[in-house]
Amino acid sequence: MFRAVKRRRLDRLPALKPPSPYWSKDRHADRRPRLLARARIIGALRHYFERQGFVEVEPAILQASPGNEAHLHGFATEIIGSDGAAGKAFLHTSPEFAMKKLLAAGEERIFAFSRVFRNRERGALHAPEFTMLEWYRAGADYEALMDDCAEIIAIAAGEAGARNLRFRGRDADPFVQPERLSVRDAFLRHAGIDLFESLTMDGGTADRARIAAQAVAAGLRVAPDDNWSDIFSRILSEKIEPALGLGRATVLCEYPAREAALARVNARDCRLADRFELYACGVELANAFGELTDSAEQRRRFEEEMSEKQRVYGETYPIDEDFLAALDHMPAASGAALGLDRLVMLTCGAERIEDVQWTPVFDPSWGVKA
Repeated sequence: MFRAVKRRRLDRLPALKPPSPYWSKDRHADRRPRLLARARIIGALRHYFERQGFVEVEPAILQASPGNEAHLHGFATEIIGSDGAAGKAFLHTSPEFAMKKLLAAGEERIFAFSRVFRNRERGALHAPEFTMLEWYRAGADYEALMDDCAEIIAIAAGEAGARNLRFRGRDADPFVQPERLSVRDAFLRHAGIDLFESLTMDGGTADRARIAAQAVAAGLRVAPDDNWSDIFSRILSEKIEPALGLGRATVLCEYPAREAALARVNARDCRLADRFELYACGVELANAFGELTDSAEQRRRFEEEMSEKQRVYGETYPIDEDFLAALDHMPAASGAALGLDRLVMLTCGAERIEDVQWTPVFDPSWGVKA
């Protein structure tokens, strides 16, 4: 799933007056070519996966937990039985838990175009409801997903008739093989910071004071209550991300293990995790893991994330016990989540995610008549 972190949103724009309704004929006529490109892209990607023996699945949207990342916010609702008894439920922020349960059930190659829901997220690159393309390969190394990502952006650009991906004056050639760049090398190149100086060799602890000093030296603000992950995320969003995916896409790989809540630890270096993100034009498009299958370790990470959520936001989400039970039966696998709306945006040169959604979510700030 997309990274959910406490950081300054780079996609925020000045407040806009309400546009004409998306259903007005003039506005729809302007939007329609992009929407038709979106439909072609979905069809072509569906064909890509089916050619490789994938099965398309339909994960349920209502779940026991929306996800357990500290800075991720779900939509809560109730599920009411025929006897009138009510229980808490959530709209999923990702189909991840449900799809991993299908891997535990014996599926080996699955994909889904899922509507997902994230609260507190709205901007040029964020919407409360959006479409996520998620896929899993049982028995495959996560580097196989890097090859998938390269194919996906080329297919999407071809269907949109785009020679380049574009966003805010930045371009990337979708037909050139993406560069592979480790997080450590990216921090060295674009911020002059060596992350390994603040990570212990066993990967278990991190030196908050050291990374804080490095961030300040790089010209960034550090708040007294910022922890290591907060500072890491600020450096990433302000110094690293804007420089990624320029000219061609970037696969940012070898994340610190502390920043990969659902990924397995790298077999060669316990400071790192089998995780990468795909960037183009400075925009994060996909997030991929070599999946963690140790339920005890997963529970520990979830509890740590929920402790942080309580500290920052004063709330927590339940842990999906059914998911943890299934995890011990899940085969070794790799999985990726890609923001379809963002990909369509870049192939069409759109400025906002709502420009490529058939029916954008209403904005309460514009007022709704009863």
